[in-house]
Amino acid sequence: MNKNSSNIMALAPTTSNKRETVCIFGTGDFGRALGHKMIQSGYPVVFGSRSTQASNLIPKDAEVLSHAEAAQKATIIIIAIQREHYNFLTSLAEILHGKVLVDISNNLKLNQYPESNAEYLAQLVPGAKVVKAFNTVSAWALQSGTLDASRQVFVCGDDMEAKQMVMDIVRALGLTPLDQGSLLAAQEIENYPLQLFPMWKFPILLSLGLVAFFFFYCLIRDIIYPYVYENKDFSFFIAISIPNRICPILALILLALVYLPGVLAAIIQLYRGTKYRRFPDWLDKWMLCRKQLGLVALAFASLHVLFTLVIPIRSFVRWRISSQIVSQVLNNKTEPLNNTNAWLSDSYLALGILGFFLFVLLGITSLPSVSNNVNWREFRFVQSKLGYLTLILCTAHTMVYGGKWFLSPSSYRWYLPSAYMLSLIVPCAVLVVKFVLIFPCLDKPLTRIRQGWERNPQYSE
Repeated sequence: MNKNSSNIMALAPTTSNKRETVCIFGTGDFGRALGHKMIQSGYPVVFGSRSTQASNLIPKDAEVLSHAEAAQKATIIIIAIQREHYNFLTSLAEILHGKVLVDISNNLKLNQYPESNAEYLAQLVPGAKVVKAFNTVSAWALQSGTLDASRQVFVCGDDMEAKQMVMDIVRALGLTPLDQGSLLAAQEIENYPLQLFPMWKFPILLSLGLVAFFFFYCLIRDIIYPYVYENKDFSFFIAISIPNRICPILALILLALVYLPGVLAAIIQLYRGTKYRRFPDWLDKWMLCRKQLGLVALAFASLHVLFTLVIPIRSFVRWRISSQIVSQVLNNKTEPLNNTNAWLSDSYLALGILGFFLFVLLGITSLPSVSNNVNWREFRFVQSKLGYLTLILCTAHTMVYGGKWFLSPSSYRWYLPSAYMLSLIVPCAVLVVKFVLIFPCLDKPLTRIRQGWERNPQYSE
């Protein structure tokens, strides 16, 4: 008897699983989408609105009441209206006293007001517990269920209990709450959705600058020079040939720039004898955007692969091959296979294929969905050890491609070296310095410094 009754009790729903009612002020797109999501998650939802008339847009299981009536039914009230309409809340100050107000608003531009919207709301209703949340999630993502790109919800507030209640709702909706601290963090949270690729600005501007430089550099050497001195029109090189020179050059330089700040940081730490002093601001910012630099480099490398694949179908290439064949027929002479050139060509292609394969591997492991599934040692092995191997292979690929022309006077048009020679400067410098840093006389003290040892301990204070 007791055993059966205990089984029945185990299967019966408990009252602790019942969700408490949530009030939403505002029946706009986001308010409706959030209300619909909450109803799906088992929350009773009541909307507070100026108009209590039924609407097809409101979720059918939700109740629509006046602001005052809706507020009395819930402890947590989500303010899904714009800041300029907050003033009516002052008339509800007595009803809202002690309740949790969740501010989800955003602004039209960065730092639009002296204080954040959440802090402004706390000033209007001083008796309420204001929490900032949900402003980084879009109504479209809530409605369509495609929350992969915006699953994180930043939460901040001065009242720990109120903040925990809101974070419980976030988790119940299948989202991930991130506690950002007190309400002072609301300004930064509100600025977050307004930022347009903040970490991509430097890599993109740098890439555009390098593209412009190398485009005009190749234009002078490969089009203007032959036209002036040989009266040959190679203007069609602008479509394929010049881009296929620029893309690998940019890929190699940007890849080297991914690892250059790490080398500079090691030199600075060796010089200072401590790891506890901050790097210069420019180096800090540079190190923070290394992932973006690497992905831009991968994009240029991918373009280089695509441009290379279309080379056999180019009209100019087919004309040049047919001309060589006709020349051999007219001269009744077949050019013998040059084993040296064959080895160089195959080596050049093999190095490029291997380098691009590792390049793609680096790009894949930088994705959050992949990097979150490997430990720090595995991630560091791929991004550091295999990263330098990628740089070595890509640099060797470039050197094998044109190493024989380094000392050829015909390669220097108007005393300008070929563009690929310029692309080797940064990667070769990085590899040489890195090779020096792995000497035991430098590597051991650097390892000790990174483990906490200091030459002058006063910097740790």
